[in-house]
Amino acid sequence: MSTTPATAPSHDATVADTAIRTQRRRVYVASAVGSIIEYFDFLIYATAATLVFPQVFFPESTAAVGLIASFGTLAVGYLARPLGGVFFGHLGDRVGRKSVLLWTLTIMGVATMLIGLLPSYAHIGVLAPTLLVLLRLVQGFAVGGEWGGASLMAVEHADEKKRGLFGSATQLGAAGGLLLSFVAFSLVTNLLDDHLYTWGWRLPFLATIVMVAVGAYIRLGIDESPIHKAELEKREDGSVNAEVARWPILQVLHERPGRVLLGIFTYAGPFMAYSVATTMLVSYASSPDQAAAHGFDAVGKGSLMNAMMIGTAGMLITAPFFAHLSDKIGRRPVFVTSALLTVIHVFAMFPLVTSGHFGLAVLSYFISMTILNASTMALVPALLAELFPTKTRYTGVSLTYQIGSTLGGGLGPMIAATLIVPSGPGAVAVSAMIAGLCVVAAICGTVLGDTRKVDLRNA
Repeated sequence: MSTTPATAPSHDATVADTAIRTQRRRVYVASAVGSIIEYFDFLIYATAATLVFPQVFFPESTAAVGLIASFGTLAVGYLARPLGGVFFGHLGDRVGRKSVLLWTLTIMGVATMLIGLLPSYAHIGVLAPTLLVLLRLVQGFAVGGEWGGASLMAVEHADEKKRGLFGSATQLGAAGGLLLSFVAFSLVTNLLDDHLYTWGWRLPFLATIVMVAVGAYIRLGIDESPIHKAELEKREDGSVNAEVARWPILQVLHERPGRVLLGIFTYAGPFMAYSVATTMLVSYASSPDQAAAHGFDAVGKGSLMNAMMIGTAGMLITAPFFAHLSDKIGRRPVFVTSALLTVIHVFAMFPLVTSGHFGLAVLSYFISMTILNASTMALVPALLAELFPTKTRYTGVSLTYQIGSTLGGGLGPMIAATLIVPSGPGAVAVSAMIAGLCVVAAICGTVLGDTRKVDLRNA
């Protein structure tokens, strides 16, 4: 008589479970790598917009106007993101997540590389900033479909009790991309100005193509989302409840307009805090003109980059922790608490960074990046995925996230740059703008409630 317990798993079941766990790990890595490239591209562009683009592409403008124009090109890329989200979301909902992600990754990387090859204003005149804007549009269009697909692949592959944790792959990638961009520009900013403005700034942009090749290789080895695959199978067998969303964008706006709006404003405030801290605040704190106008000592760019690197490195640990915490106690308490704490911190952010003390700058970036940014952004992939049904989820998540990121990350630094000009209202107005949006985020997060127990197959 066999002594094997009746409940013992079969060999085939054990092999299947191992295969599922292996595939989940691969998807997690693939989502993180895509996010690394996205955020690397974002920050090298934002850093270049602060440090070199005014001189390279807008040399005939005054310093303030050149900076605003440079951040304007940053905003242009964000304006293209919702369009990319709708376009690639449409394909992702009707065809599949995996193939779309290969295209977004490739287009995003090629556009970034071409920015690094652009001639300067001195060589081709006004055509140089024109081409910069066009490539930024292409880059933003591709990024519009990248984040939503990468997030969904991680969340839809995950165990239902670990969706927050798996969704945090994109936030880990964000931290990794930020760190790589800091390292890249820390190296090139040590060059002499003549070298920095001619070829040095181009190197980080050209390096993107290597990361794209690695990312494409990893993505080729992962499976399609099992939840979306099940949806496709229902469509094929003619299930009544599996009708194809012919135009996912119209169906999302018709069926769940409230969730789209709540999702947008849940995300916009925290992302504006992050975006301003990592871009505009650097140019403000390191500008002698701003220092003279507002009564502080200009801070070295190198010191600010180091402070940001420390705060960002901490996110590698805290992002998965807060995401896992949201799986345990709910998305709402973690997110709302963080959004309200951000309201307080944004008023301390400028004084701490411009204090002239490196330790206080590190403290500010530790609070804003390691704690507040990690405890809001790491939850967003799972939170947004839980708002929409499978047949329109890619479109809904991408549209919501990209409009929120356009308001926070695109328009935020540009508006902030106009507020902190020497004749403007200054840093307090910037902090008030961010704080107002973060209060709205906390309200929206409260209204959305706890979504962690939603069944993604029947959302």
